[in-house]
Amino acid sequence: MNYMLTLSAFAEKPAVSRIQRFSRSALPSLVLALAAAWTLPAQAADVVVSAAASLTNAFQRVAKVYEARHPGTRIVLNFAASDVLLQQIVNGAPADVFASADQATMDKAAAAKLIRQDSRKNFALNQLVLIQPTGHALQLSGLQDVTRPAVKRIALGDPATVPAGRYTRSVLEADGLWKAVSPKAVLAQNVRQSLDYVARDEVDAGFVYATDAAIMPGKVKVVARVPSTMPIEYPIAVLAGSKHPDDARAFEQFVLSDEGQKLLSAYGFAKP
Repeated sequence: MNYMLTLSAFAEKPAVSRIQRFSRSALPSLVLALAAAWTLPAQAADVVVSAAASLTNAFQRVAKVYEARHPGTRIVLNFAASDVLLQQIVNGAPADVFASADQATMDKAAAAKLIRQDSRKNFALNQLVLIQPTGHALQLSGLQDVTRPAVKRIALGDPATVPAGRYTRSVLEADGLWKAVSPKAVLAQNVRQSLDYVARDEVDAGFVYATDAAIMPGKVKVVARVPSTMPIEYPIAVLAGSKHPDDARAFEQFVLSDEGQKLLSAYGFAKP
């Protein structure tokens, strides 16, 4: 049986009544709390995989299939925003594999010598999309519509801690839209929280990955696919402090294998 740890295990998702700002100053305290609250017992055959929140559904499936192929090995999944995962690792949270939603976060892990550099591989590509609640009274038709006065609240990941938020800001800055959008921003702690805000009709629109929008087709509608200013690549690596480096490498190789890639493709991820 798989075990998953997410930010929701420590705090309920807040209702949207104002801009949600996940400040840099609050991050160290959160990380320490997460590390202290980590109560999952690590067994001899456990491989702890810390993965970006957008990988939740896909990696749950990958882990299930991997365990079936490797009896006696259990994959323990830990999902959160990539930056938060990195800070957990820095502060001593157990992990064997790190899968980030952007290169910048993995670069930081490499610079801090937290990963086995020879294990770093790109394993998936994603696409940024603009979505809105299905049946919402205000119908949008394209990216430029986010500047309309009638659009009051837009969900997006906090650029300070969430790769999806950084991709969003980069696109909007390139198109000259960030200045108009930023005052409307409802900042989420991870991309799945942005998705939830839109699905619950608490905002007029939101920016998420195409793979996230695909899991709630009845609740959210894709308004536009948003070309990013840089490829949305997902790197994966074995951590230098892994207690099970051979098993960690085996899981990574499965993700990179034809079978692993087919499983990811079923959830909308493209090959790198």
